[in-house]
Amino acid sequence: MYLCTVIRINDHILDYTTEQLAQWLEELPEWRRKQALSFKHDAGRRQSILAYRLLCQALREAYGVTEPPTFLYGEHGKPYLPPSPRPIHFSLSHCRGAVACVVGDRPCGIDIESPRKISEPLVRYAMNDEEQALILQSREPSRTFLRLWTQKEAVGKLLGTGIRDNVKDLLREASYHIETRETEQWVMSVAEFH
Repeated sequence: MYLCTVIRINDHILDYTTEQLAQWLEELPEWRRKQALSFKHDAGRRQSILAYRLLCQALREAYGVTEPPTFLYGEHGKPYLPPSPRPIHFSLSHCRGAVACVVGDRPCGIDIESPRKISEPLVRYAMNDEEQALILQSREPSRTFLRLWTQKEAVGKLLGTGIRDNVKDLLREASYHIETRETEQWVMSVAEFH
């Protein structure tokens, strides 16, 4: 069971029309609009717009926050909300067909990925020997890889460091609670401290 307050996933992001996205883009605060427009491709703009809208929805539901949030950024680029009387933590993620958001009273991280082919060099780079064995022995190696990868990404976001040189060892710590969900369209993991 997740310890965070709210987890939201929108896996219909390809269903919105250009007109809907244009309207939502105009409703964004100027700083987020510029951020969304900095993407060269429609997919990045779409994901940026919809991830922010999902965060706003989660903040409204969990905390009654109705003002559009602004972000501050940590040392390694992790966004966070300005200090408030009640600390609110969040994490966002997106992939080809979905955006995901988690908000809670304590640090959290989320990652969502679409199924895709995996390369042997990526497996060797990102996974330790035990994880590589799990992937190789799996009936669905790419799914097994994505489960582990989303868990590692979620932990990197929880820590605020992202994926760094210690990618192979990220899941060896026992101080994280990680839960993974998946559908045919995506694999998603959330990480929190115990």
